[in-house]
Amino acid sequence: QVQLVESGGGLVQAGGSLRLSCVASGPSFSRYSMGWFRQAPGKGREFVAGISWSGGSTYATDSVKGRFTISRDNAKNTVYLQLNSLKPEDTAVYYCAAAPLLPTIRPSDYNHWGQGTQVTVSS
Repeated sequence: QVQLVESGGGLVQAGGSLRLSCVASGPSFSRYSMGWFRQAPGKGREFVAGISWSGGSTYATDSVKGRFTISRDNAKNTVYLQLNSLKPEDTAVYYCAAAPLLPTIRPSDYNHWGQGTQVTVSS
């Protein structure tokens, strides 16, 4: 069973940066694709970025391309999300998740989730 714990969220002004981390415990972290999702108040959970088990393939939703970067360090059982040029509309709870197959945009394809970390961007 993989357990995921996110950290790194906080309050930042528009244009600022944050780096989110997600540490995994349990076996076989390197066998999982990983994804970052976010959920704003009153909205559904939205795919942000994904990365394959090896780190060789990454994906991002259009609204964050060029601003957010996903990466992973399998030796540290950690996946990261670098958030640059933040906008107020990026405000949400950010979740990391693990998927046994490819990192898709569908939350239902992920079978392990963290508790989330709040990112708030002020204008």
